[in-house]
Amino acid sequence: MGDMITLAGDVPAYVKGPAGWRHGRHAVTVPLKGGLIVLHEVWGLVDHTKDVADRFAAEGYLVVAPDLLGGVGPAPKLVAELQGKMHDPKTRAEIQPQLRELMAPMQAPGFGEKTLAGVRACFDYLSGIDAVAGLIGITGFCFGGSYSFSLAVAEPRLKAAVPFYGHGDFTPEQLRGITAPILAFYGEKDERLMSSLPALRSAMAEAGVDFTAVVYPDASHAFFNDTNEWTYREEDSDDAWSRTLEFFADKLA
Repeated sequence: MGDMITLAGDVPAYVKGPAGWRHGRHAVTVPLKGGLIVLHEVWGLVDHTKDVADRFAAEGYLVVAPDLLGGVGPAPKLVAELQGKMHDPKTRAEIQPQLRELMAPMQAPGFGEKTLAGVRACFDYLSGIDAVAGLIGITGFCFGGSYSFSLAVAEPRLKAAVPFYGHGDFTPEQLRGITAPILAFYGEKDERLMSSLPALRSAMAEAGVDFTAVVYPDASHAFFNDTNEWTYREEDSDDAWSRTLEFFADKLA
């Protein structure tokens, strides 16, 4: 397991490095391949996100996974219950009020700015560690995928971004500010994102962004989450993981 720390701006975050790395005054005792920011789904910093961070750390990266919801995300047991009801046509309608209540904090004024500031705090933390050498990438899922795009727009020093089923709703001027190559993953059955993907591809090309979108046939939203039995697709998840590791190995070299 890694360490829970508090970043600037009072952002709680899970930090994990490869074997031999120790947190504390930036004490790094092993070589690093770079630093990675891992952003959670809309459920908050759950164990699945920490597990993904651990997997990246085992590959040689120093990983920071912040809790961007500040502890207001639902409990793991409730997450499992909601996920099940969301994918059952008979119970989907009954949980709508509960979902709206859970998502209410994200509709508050200034939430987007505060959340992006929390992602920036992760970037600043990794930037301050000499062994990372400025080689910083980001990945995230759903909610976290969207904010992976946001950091790519806001931070020209970012070296690579890998959003999983995130939204990339930005102006042409904002997209022209992206300097990091982007590898994005989607499920073909994720209708909302698939409907906007052609326009995003076109906008990225016009802005001169190195953007690659991989779409998995028959997959839906959250296909990478192996704790979600209703959406997880092992073969697609394994393929996306391999592509992600290759991408970061290339772009953070």
